[in-house]
Amino acid sequence: MKRVVILGPGASGKSTLALHLGEITGLRVIELDKVFWQPGLVATPRDEWEEVQRMLIEEDEWIADGDLGPYDAVEVRLRAADTIIFLDFSLVRCAWRAVRRSRERADFWLWLFRYRRHHRSIQIDAIANHAADATLHILRNPEAVRRFLAALIRNDRREEHPPAIDEQTQR
Repeated sequence: MKRVVILGPGASGKSTLALHLGEITGLRVIELDKVFWQPGLVATPRDEWEEVQRMLIEEDEWIADGDLGPYDAVEVRLRAADTIIFLDFSLVRCAWRAVRRSRERADFWLWLFRYRRHHRSIQIDAIANHAADATLHILRNPEAVRRFLAALIRNDRREEHPPAIDEQTQR
C-alpha cells in the first residue's frame, strides 16, 4: 500500500480516513478538495485538473482522498493507484454528517442524493477499467473503517517487532 485512492460520497469521511491512514503509514496525504476548488468554489477545468493530478501523483508514495463527482477525472489517479478504498456509506449517514459539519451548496446535495443510484456505479466502473490490478477495499460503515485501520496498525506493529525465532517455531 503505497499509492492509495480514497473515494466515496460527500461527508463519508474520506479526509478523516486519509489523515489516519497517513499517520499509520507515513504516506503523504493529498486532500483533493483543497487542490481542485479555486477561490469562490470554482471548479478547475478538466484538462487542467488532469495535469494537476499527474503532477501530484508523480511521487511513488501518497494517499489521494477525494471524490469530485461530475467534475472529476478520477481515472488519472486510479491508473497510478495500487490500493483503492471506497467508502460505500448510506445516504442517511452522509447527509447527517454533512448537516453537522457545514453549510453545503445545492450542487453538493444534488450529487449526494444521486450518488447511490448514479455516481457510485460510475466510480465502480472507473475502478474496474482503470485500476483492475489495484487492491480494492469497500468499507460500508464507520465500524468497517475502524476494523480496517486496526488491522493496519496490528500489521505495522508485527513488521516493526517480528517475533523472535523461538516464538515463530512454537505452536
